[in-house]
Amino acid sequence: MHYDISFPNLGIHLSHVGKNIQVFGIEIAYYGIIIGAAILIGFLIATSEARRTRQNPDDYLDMGIIGVIAGIVGARLYFVIFSWDLYKDNLLDIFNLRQGGLAIYGGVIGAVVATFVLARIKHLSPFQILDTVALAILNGQMLGRWGNFFNREAFGEYTDSLFAMRLPLDAVRSGDVTEKMREHIELIDGVRYIQVHPTFLYESLWCCVLLILLFLYRKHKKYEGELFLLYIFGYALGRVWIEGLRTDQLILPGIGLPVSQLLAGAIVVFAGAALLYLRKHHKGIPILKSGKKYEPMPEKIEGIKRPKKKDRIFKFKNK
Repeated sequence: MHYDISFPNLGIHLSHVGKNIQVFGIEIAYYGIIIGAAILIGFLIATSEARRTRQNPDDYLDMGIIGVIAGIVGARLYFVIFSWDLYKDNLLDIFNLRQGGLAIYGGVIGAVVATFVLARIKHLSPFQILDTVALAILNGQMLGRWGNFFNREAFGEYTDSLFAMRLPLDAVRSGDVTEKMREHIELIDGVRYIQVHPTFLYESLWCCVLLILLFLYRKHKKYEGELFLLYIFGYALGRVWIEGLRTDQLILPGIGLPVSQLLAGAIVVFAGAALLYLRKHHKGIPILKSGKKYEPMPEKIEGIKRPKKKDRIFKFKNK
């Protein structure tokens, strides 16, 4: 197998891009390292946002662990359900995540379900929680797509555009290679190459732009849940056209259409309609009002030095 990856029209040539690294003789996939890093950074983002909005960051450490597990389970189930032919003859492969196979939509669905359950248990506002973790989830999607880069997956049809990515034919799954790609195979130094849309890169850049926009807007939101609605609307809007380029689409049985593209279109319609409606009517919906919970910061604490003003995360506001 050959390990080079190139972006010929950008003049970028990477001679050896492996799929894993060895640590003390143990192979660790870059895909897993990236997912792990994305989760850790997500925790930092969520707890930081919790502090900014005067919530208890410890709640997000507790919920985050369960949310991550639910997200991974949901992402794997979504992928397996719509790729059943890959696993029906060897069910143990369902538990092998080293080769990828996590669908982002499934992960988001799993995390959202876990959020509502945990919010109910902890008597917190689920919509405030979703707003708090929206940036963390988006960051995870932005970084997680680079796992697809190392795995040589989630790419699009043949192209000779500016961002075209060149991959050795023997480094990709045969099922992801289309007839059009085969018609444009290039033979370079005895190695056959395909040239494709780097859809992982398109989605990562789209998420990056969306992350910046939501970061700038978060202090101006009108109601709890608005930030999360903007997130799913913006992400799904980009996914509608990006999914149409991919060659490894998960197909809806009986219909033959890409399930993720159909779901993205439905989310755009739903979230767009909800944003337009709630823009005018959110004040009449009590559940969307602020779910902030303030804890009193005593003026004097026996046995320790009084905390500085900047360190008082939880306090009542006198009106």
